[in-house]
Amino acid sequence: MKPMIKWTALALAICLPLSAQAHRAWMLPSATVLSGEDPWITVDAAVSNDLFYFEHFPLRLQGIGNLDQSAAGMRPRPAAQLQVIAPDGTPVQPENGSIGRYRSTFDVHLTQKGTYKLAIVNSGLFARWKENGETRRWMGNAEAFAKEVPAKAEDLSVSQTSNRMEVFATSGAPTETVLETTGQGLELAPVTHPNDLYAGEAAEFVLLLDGKPAADVEISVIPGGNRYRDELGEIKATTDAAGKVSITWPKAGMYWLEAELTTDKGVSKPASQRRASYSATLEVLGL
Repeated sequence: MKPMIKWTALALAICLPLSAQAHRAWMLPSATVLSGEDPWITVDAAVSNDLFYFEHFPLRLQGIGNLDQSAAGMRPRPAAQLQVIAPDGTPVQPENGSIGRYRSTFDVHLTQKGTYKLAIVNSGLFARWKENGETRRWMGNAEAFAKEVPAKAEDLSVSQTSNRMEVFATSGAPTETVLETTGQGLELAPVTHPNDLYAGEAAEFVLLLDGKPAADVEISVIPGGNRYRDELGEIKATTDAAGKVSITWPKAGMYWLEAELTTDKGVSKPASQRRASYSATLEVLGL
């Protein structure tokens, strides 16, 4: 059997339900609503206790910068796959990527008019068991599970995981193409366009699990800058029978929205339960 990996907070933040972790994984764009003839955005990506504050680990992304950070004294950690989708549905290559001690950064050139989507999507299996009195953790796919996890492990618990993180940015007028859902995992189907959010106004979204309404799921919305507040400022709402939820934004700024659920529906062996999570960074503008 291969040596067991000691999973870090970063690995867990990427692969496990979001609110189960002390640290939050997020992307923060420099802007989400842009004009002009040659707009760009710069995106920071990190894992931290305080939202949009760099104090823990960079969010390591495939194809962004140098993944070997031994010079910075950092242990190797899993990297997530970033997708950037243009308004016409074609993939876009991020530019000027770099990974630092506390954050990753990259640029996106918005050469088309309309709405872009940036997404990090992960799925697989997570196993936990006891071995010689110690808790062991493993992450991977079903094929690797059969080779790397003991068949008769003590207190074995296996979960099927799917996680999605998104950011939307619009050059000019908003468009709808990238808002189409895939029918896989937990997704947000906007009724209100995610780049058309204003302080004091309500926005409506529909939460879907595998393309079907996800009812009775709690959604948490936290404004950025909680490091500088005595209170978290969390807004909580629950989806109705049709998966719909309404959020009224108290003020302008960047917000982190997240939802997660645990279910036994759609579970594939060897998992006994399924954990799905979704998060997005949204910009709310002043009227």
